[in-house]
Amino acid sequence: MSIVVSAPRERVFDYLQDIANHPEFTDHYLVEWHLTRIDSVGRGAGARFRVKAPGARFSWGDVTFAEVERPHRIVEVGRTGKNNRIRTLGVYELSPAAGGTRVQFTLETMPATLSDRLMEALGARGWTKRMNGRAMRRLRSILEGGEVPGQRVTVAGG
Repeated sequence: MSIVVSAPRERVFDYLQDIANHPEFTDHYLVEWHLTRIDSVGRGAGARFRVKAPGARFSWGDVTFAEVERPHRIVEVGRTGKNNRIRTLGVYELSPAAGGTRVQFTLETMPATLSDRLMEALGARGWTKRMNGRAMRRLRSILEGGEVPGQRVTVAGG
């Protein structure tokens, strides 16, 4: 999924490298966000959330920023599904584009079992692609000033 945002690359990068901002553009399908550490910016920042997927019985997931290469790349690794057995790899790549910054997001999942692979093949992959497309459009709208940002996520109490 790729979009062009009418904003400088450094501004887009600064927004994306703060994981506390991510619920603002993903809260249509990722909810109940909690940071996994106090510092929400840069390498090691992470969060846990619930995925609002149809029919999902094991809906919790998490991500952590594994690589943060200013101003062009952020790699997040995570887990989701039953017993957190499905590994995920998400990559944000930012590059100059006519009129702003091209933001490309790629998500790869590594299902651990046959049942996980079947769930993905029977609709989860398409649903996730649609939700990520909407998230990217919301990201553009927020960064261009057309959508009011939501409430920032905080560290879970405990």
